[in-house]
Amino acid sequence: MTTSPDEPRGEIRLRARLLAEPVHFLALGFGAGLAPVAPGTCGSLVGLAIALAIAPLGLAASVAAVILATVAGVWICGASARRLGVHDHPAIVWDEVAGMMLAMLAAPPTWWGALLAFVLFRIFDIWKPWPIREIDHGMRGGAGIMLDDVMAALFAAALLLLTRVFT
Repeated sequence: MTTSPDEPRGEIRLRARLLAEPVHFLALGFGAGLAPVAPGTCGSLVGLAIALAIAPLGLAASVAAVILATVAGVWICGASARRLGVHDHPAIVWDEVAGMMLAMLAAPPTWWGALLAFVLFRIFDIWKPWPIREIDHGMRGGAGIMLDDVMAALFAAALLLLTRVFT
């Protein structure tokens, strides 16, 4: 199979067009979802960066940011999926952004707390134990895209809170 010399340029133009549209720009995690490898992990890193940037503003601001990211994410992910014509396209990573921000609410305020929150969130997001898997397979639209990651974040947060109790 031969590739056309125009193919890479066409891909670049498609990516630029996606990022120029505000709903895709957000759904694709400011471009992180276009990473050729592990777009969900890249989206989670964006969420981690946002959570760390907001943390100095206090818990109330962090909670408000998580609520805003999650509620808006239902619409953002749903609209982007409809426009792309694919439910939960791998490039849609706003759910990972919001989920990581949620997991960070329970993380100890240390570098290892942030690392542990990241690792636990990624494990639950990829593994999808019950009931996360049921939600992932059973719900459609923006709510379905968002809710499995919110659940993964809650699982991670529960373990993070346990580390706070026992350390």
